[in-house]
Amino acid sequence: MEGIRIEGLRKRYGSGDTAVDALKGVDMAVAPGEVVGLIGPSGSGKSTLLKCLGAVIEPSAGRMTLGGEAIYDEGWKIRDLRALRRDRIGFVFQAPYLIPFLDVTDNVALLPMLAGRPNAEARKRARELLEALDVGHRARAMPSQLSGGEQQRVAIARALVSRPPVILADEPTAPLDSERALGVIRILDRMAQEYDTAIIVVTHDEKIIPTFRRLYHIRDGRTYEEAGEGRALG
Repeated sequence: MEGIRIEGLRKRYGSGDTAVDALKGVDMAVAPGEVVGLIGPSGSGKSTLLKCLGAVIEPSAGRMTLGGEAIYDEGWKIRDLRALRRDRIGFVFQAPYLIPFLDVTDNVALLPMLAGRPNAEARKRARELLEALDVGHRARAMPSQLSGGEQQRVAIARALVSRPPVILADEPTAPLDSERALGVIRILDRMAQEYDTAIIVVTHDEKIIPTFRRLYHIRDGRTYEEAGEGRALG
């Protein structure tokens, strides 16, 4: 299995008597085409785990593989972490964080442009994704002209535009009502399958938890897997 795999991941802050173990041996695997939920109370280690997965902070021990390649094994195995985050990991946050002075198309096309893709090619790819996410008619709009649900769809398009093997979604439905929240999860599920992407959704949102076929709970820095209900989203 490719996608993302985590084995024995640990993160310690500080040293000596003041050391705090935020992650105490996390094991997790998400296959391409799969959307998996990650839930847990505040202070359980969710944010630390997400930052390690996103190569924002360095774990203290363990192993992470992405698309079959070790990116961390008792130390980073990738020299350019900025390029790793830009090209191989997509991020969707609670707030869309769209750039207010760029139109919708350029918000989505910006990352591949920064990676050196020709502008026309990046914009074509952006428009294709916007169409797939049913916001193609908003391609020329500015972020301030979009509804909350439309903004989150644009954020999903931005996360997918570089065709990353993994997307990390941090509370992506928190500001949305039930109908729009389920719509976002439906989109993520469809995009995961269409683009063979492994997606991890960190959430407290009771509206969407029953939709996951697999759930990881994190408590006191350790993960526990359970089968989800996998309710049809139709």
